[in-house]
Parts: sequence; C-alpha cells; structure tokens
Amino acid sequence: MREPMTAFDDQIRALWTAMERGWNDGDAAAFAAVFAEDCDFTTVRGEKPPGRTGIAHGHDRLFRTTYRATRLEVDIRSIRYLSPDIAVVNAASAVVSHDGTNLVGTHAVAVVAHTPTGQGGSAWQIAIFHNMVPVSAASNTPAPRPEKEL
Repeated sequence: MREPMTAFDDQIRALWTAMERGWNDGDAAAFAAVFAEDCDFTTVRGEKPPGRTGIAHGHDRLFRTTYRATRLEVDIRSIRYLSPDIAVVNAASAVVSHDGTNLVGTHAVAVVAHTPTGQGGSAWQIAIFHNMVPVSAASNTPAPRPEKEL
C-alpha cells in the first residue's frame, strides 16, 4: 500500500473553506466558484442542477429565502488520493441559523480534480459532488430533512 499523498491537502481543504465563506456571505457565485464548470452535482433530494451555473442559481434562491442569514460549518473527514490529480473527499456540514440552532446536517462525497486553468496554470476543482442527509444510526431513520434543497 502506498503512502497517502498529502502535498495538496491544504489546497483541497481551501475549496471547502471558500465554499463555506461564499455560503456565510450569502454569495452564490462565490459558493459555486469551487465547482468545475460541468460539475456533476447531486442535491440532498437527488436533483441535479446543470453545472456551476445551476449550482449558483439554486443556492442564490436558497440564500435569499430558506437559508438566508445562515452559516455553513464544514468538517473535512477524509481526503483519499486516487491519483496525483484526483482525490475523493468526505465532508460533513451543518447549516446553522443566526441564533446557533443546527438546522440540518449533511454529508457529501466529492471527487476533486487538479485541472488546467487555461492560463498555463492549474487548480483543484470539485468535479463530482453528492450531498445527502445521513440516516440516524440509532433509529435507522433519516435525520431531519431540510425544507428546501441544499
């Protein structure tokens, strides 16, 4: 078994930090900027918005309605490199209201890829993102679902 590759861990974690910052600022474009233009994004309800544009559009609606003035708290649980340019990330998130109430917890599995930026450089982007509301282990029933899509 080869040693885990950790050279890019900080860059990959920065994607979730930027996502968190975009959410907390209510800025859907900033939230979506970490996703590849053609990202395969699956919401907690199984919906698939079309790429980065669809992700931004859906989150703009959320930031103006159901999740207005909320904050996102992210915990990267693991990063597993499949190759030097591809990693799988497991992350848990909580959407928290302005008074500190935890509104919903989610778990995401994402594939990130180190891709060319077109300017001769390269950057990590989220290529696949599957968001879900975990089932409660104690009761074997789903945790409370969000009223609206995440």
